[in-house]
Amino acid sequence: MSGAIFSDDDRHFMRVALSLSRRGLGNVWPNPAVGCVIVSGEGEIVGRGWTRPGGRPHAERVALDQAGAHARGATAYVTLEPCSHYGKSPPCALGLIEAGVSRVISALEDPDPRVCGRGHQMLADAGIVVQTGLLASEAHAHNAGFLLRVGAGRPLVTLKLAGSLDGRSSLANGASQWITGSHAREKGHFYRANHDAILVGANTVLADNPDLRCRIVGREHHSPVRIILDRTVRVSPDCNLARSADETPTWLFVASEHKSLAEKNFAKTAVKVLSARCADGHFDLHDVLHVLAEQGLTRILVESGGALAAALLQQDLVDRIIHFQAPGIIGADGRGIIAELGLQNLAHMPRFTRQSVDAVGQDFLISYAKITD
Repeated sequence: MSGAIFSDDDRHFMRVALSLSRRGLGNVWPNPAVGCVIVSGEGEIVGRGWTRPGGRPHAERVALDQAGAHARGATAYVTLEPCSHYGKSPPCALGLIEAGVSRVISALEDPDPRVCGRGHQMLADAGIVVQTGLLASEAHAHNAGFLLRVGAGRPLVTLKLAGSLDGRSSLANGASQWITGSHAREKGHFYRANHDAILVGANTVLADNPDLRCRIVGREHHSPVRIILDRTVRVSPDCNLARSADETPTWLFVASEHKSLAEKNFAKTAVKVLSARCADGHFDLHDVLHVLAEQGLTRILVESGGALAAALLQQDLVDRIIHFQAPGIIGADGRGIIAELGLQNLAHMPRFTRQSVDAVGQDFLISYAKITD
């Protein structure tokens, strides 16, 4: 099934499927964001699909319904192995078999233990030609959150930074509106829209009383989950996040010994209270992310102050960084976008590889990814 030779047409159609898969990012958890394209023997796309909000219907089912009878004898390009198990809907592998496709090309094998090669085997056993590995690295990047959740028991963590040329997030008195321009702030809402949740610390809530909802036209009512780390329950149930929790899901993390107090304080709100291990007066962020993965989340956007950003970096839990850099200087008396890391050796400096640099109005948006072995 692997080791296949792919044509330029195969690569083109898989790129179309990958483009479709991105439409599901941020609104399909706990499922992966999958894209599917069904192409007739004449090279015509007869069906397009991507995973729909909430994770169903799956991309293959959407594409097959669109293709109808034209799926017989066609090739299906799928960004992740079709599922093979019965859940709330029948297996996608079975749907492809029943539709009569002759060939299935997938980018990745699904690591979910309920699938993990079984979908490909089911297709092959039915006489369908199965080829895998086409544009695998691109597909892995698209679904890194789902793959991390299944493989490492935690979601993908993207750290959003915004500051001046000299790395300052605010003046010494805390004033920060606005260091970056309107185009950068609008772009920030795009990132909110394609993540499952936004994570902030209690200090950010106490200082800014943010709303954290997505203000992109068409996504106002599909904002990501908002998560507050508040070990000792300092945040008020009158804050904006708690008051709007009945409209946009809001989760509050506290230390285990403070969970009863938090549930009492927020009893009249729709806030969901969760707990995680703590040590030396700080959250065990590995445990926080593990709990979030158990809740089904795959992609977390961190919009915190410098302290939480530093803690995540110290624990090697930042997978990607999006850095909005404004063309201005604040000076050493301003607050840094990252708090102290306590480094004694440059060899221990967290390092990332630059992925892209884009102009966003007068600001720059620089994207980074963790350097992996």
